[in-house]
Amino acid sequence: MKNLLEKGTRCLIVQSEFSKYSFWNYVDICKIAGAKYPAAPLGLLTAAALLPQQWEFKLVDANVELLLNEHLEWADIVCTGGMLPQQQSMLAIIEKAHRYGRPVLVGGPDPTSQPAIYQSADYLVQGEGEMTIPLFIQDIGRGSKTGEYKSDEKADMSNAVVPRFDLVRFKDYLQMGIQYSRGCPFNCEFCDIIELYGRTSRTKTPEQIVLELQTLYDLGHRGHIDFVDDNFIGNKRKVKSVLAAIREWSEAHHYPFYFSTESSINLADDENLLQMMQDVDFRFVFIGIESPDDEILKLTKKINNVNRSIQKAVDKIYSYGMIVNAGFIIGFDNETDKTANNMMRCIQDSGICMAMLGKLYALPNTQLTRRLQREGRLFENGSTMREHKNEIDQMTSGLNFITTRPRIDVLQDYVEVIKHIYDPKRYYERVSYTSVHLKPKYHHRPSVARMLGSVKAFLKLAVIIGLDRTTGWLYWKTLLKVLLKNPGAIEATINLAAMFIHFRKQSKFILDLTNIEIEGIKSSKQAPDHDLMLQEEKIYEDQTTNVELIVDICHR
Repeated sequence: MKNLLEKGTRCLIVQSEFSKYSFWNYVDICKIAGAKYPAAPLGLLTAAALLPQQWEFKLVDANVELLLNEHLEWADIVCTGGMLPQQQSMLAIIEKAHRYGRPVLVGGPDPTSQPAIYQSADYLVQGEGEMTIPLFIQDIGRGSKTGEYKSDEKADMSNAVVPRFDLVRFKDYLQMGIQYSRGCPFNCEFCDIIELYGRTSRTKTPEQIVLELQTLYDLGHRGHIDFVDDNFIGNKRKVKSVLAAIREWSEAHHYPFYFSTESSINLADDENLLQMMQDVDFRFVFIGIESPDDEILKLTKKINNVNRSIQKAVDKIYSYGMIVNAGFIIGFDNETDKTANNMMRCIQDSGICMAMLGKLYALPNTQLTRRLQREGRLFENGSTMREHKNEIDQMTSGLNFITTRPRIDVLQDYVEVIKHIYDPKRYYERVSYTSVHLKPKYHHRPSVARMLGSVKAFLKLAVIIGLDRTTGWLYWKTLLKVLLKNPGAIEATINLAAMFIHFRKQSKFILDLTNIEIEGIKSSKQAPDHDLMLQEEKIYEDQTTNVELIVDICHR
């Protein structure tokens, strides 16, 4: 094995694959827009900037292109990493690299949370790369062929590196990502972010963010940038300083970018902050709502959402030109037979089009997982992806524990809500509501080439949605209403209307899968009674077969 610290060492960075049936994997929309995938792998681009810069790097994103034999033949070392839904893909990459005799470095959220699963990797970095990649570099400098590196220290974000954006083909993606902060001040029981990154919001300086914007600008990127922070407004005072710097830079460069992010719902309480975000052209914000029921929120420690009107908060954000996407969860302990109706009403009344409804998942090393373990309710290996390639996300893999309500009731509520919110008529009603209430003041102006691409995409949508027997009338009716009542929101209307192409396919996949699980429970009730834990864990494990069956049907 060569000395890896030598100049010219060839490092292959591999982004592992996400399922095509994931909520966030809207590849059909990407293709219409002329791209291949929603977002570039920011975590691996950051890791590349932390590795020895005398190395030669090549990025292969398995969501965009195939990992070929020639890629591995080229490499001296392979680097990969990712989250829980990518687990099986990461393990497959490790195995394939080893068949070519290439050492593998792996890291990221899932390897940090569950290092035992990744012992086949040659080098395993846990925690934040700024703290552990230097330990790896020191170790290979001593000639070590294997190693495991961990640190409880948190990175000082004011010293963070600029990711290696130069490794990306911008045309492959709809958006690029920037990370401004890590950590969240809240204490949600089910969340692993506070376990991985802490409850103090650690931030980059305004100068650092401007430098990253300038780097992307100089490399030729224009358009959408997503601040990938789990809570962009974790420190409101500091984020306002950053927004002021972004505005100054954007004005000087004629607003080459527009933005999106993720935030807690208390964003709606600060009109000054909302105005500052609108001034730099924030267009989308994802908010974790989880449940409209205060008693459920109290149990799960999501106190910041308690005693507030979701609809009023969302309407407030619309009034500053930002579309609200939101996350909801079913499966909490103190849900009732009214939970599904309350959730459907909340989503519909708020006009939230992109509503990600997941089943509660006990992620590794969270307060929820520790509580369920104490209560003897967590399934064995509940956070380990089974041995197949089609594991998706918490929309297919949740409820890895004994539920307090009958499991079949939870699943039937889940089906009811999914069917309701992604019914074509109700979906386009929400598109209409959002568009009429949205007050955009866009600053970014696309190039002539981008505008021509948008016209081409609109014509494709006119055929795919506008001539579809189910959606055609709804689509044109919605566009006409917005043109008459709020023409400034027509771009947002078209974008949201287009997303139904993805949600129609994805919701059908989820419904088929969940209905098979429900039928499995009904069948099990005809069999002799067994221990509840063993019986429900068997049903949970049977999701492996269910996922593979539905994926196979969808591929035919």
